Amino acid sequence: MMNYEPGPPSAGPTGPPDASPPPAPPSPPAIEARDLTVVRGTRTVLRALDFTVRPGSITGLLGPSGCGKTTLMRAVVGTQAKVTGTLDVLGHPAGDPALRHRIGYVTQAPSVYTDLTVRQNLDYFAAVLHPGRAHRAARRDAVTRAIGDVDLTSHADALAGALSGGQRSRVLLAVALLGTPALLVLDEPTVGLDPVLRRDLWDLFHRLAADRGTTLLISSHVMDEAERCHRLLLMRDGRILADDTPDALRRRTGTETVEDAFLQLVEATSPTPPPDQEASR
Repeated sequence: MMNYEPGPPSAGPTGPPDASPPPAPPSPPAIEARDLTVVRGTRTVLRALDFTVRPGSITGLLGPSGCGKTTLMRAVVGTQAKVTGTLDVLGHPAGDPALRHRIGYVTQAPSVYTDLTVRQNLDYFAAVLHPGRAHRAARRDAVTRAIGDVDLTSHADALAGALSGGQRSRVLLAVALLGTPALLVLDEPTVGLDPVLRRDLWDLFHRLAADRGTTLLISSHVMDEAERCHRLLLMRDGRILADDTPDALRRRTGTETVEDAFLQLVEATSPTPPPDQEASR
């Protein structure tokens, strides 16, 4: 009878048994601009802008009137002429026909028909977006959903001309939501609204980002709205002074508010007058 000495235990798997799968690659930016420039006549309106916007985020575009916010938004939605550089939106060049149903754009100019009801306005724009009898049921559902999204169900049959300014702003937003857009571009949507209506709209913006993954680019010259954004692009004279979160901007500048941070950045980037001009003051 032969005796065998036990040998060393057989080697197990070479890798840890509970190894996690490799992390998923990061999502591509919703908006990516490189060297983005817009020249209008002899004036350079946007000056070699570089920035990205994460999908599902709320990015505030803040700065004084005339700094280039509206021009930048028009470039993003593809309606701005004489754009140079690179601007990709939702994986396509800005203005690509594939983006038509994926972007909702609300301008400062009123574009509702005051002699139609809220529902009739949305019915009209839904028919423009998705024409034909085959889409009738889908249009009806989209209109009902959009009216509910902006909390105007109780005013659905009211004439748009009889609504308050804040309610008309919500009708415009409802129109932009008809196609369930992946990107909402809103040019000063809260201008002229009282604090309660402004708060309600910002609550809606956050619900859209959190519940649907909608990306929002929102312009404003009201600095206290900056606190409601995930990230900020602070603009002045066609340039981006800062691209950061509100908290990071305050830490970076040692200030307590985004407005103070903005003012400090403006002062830091203002050209120093020549000695003879300084002496003449």
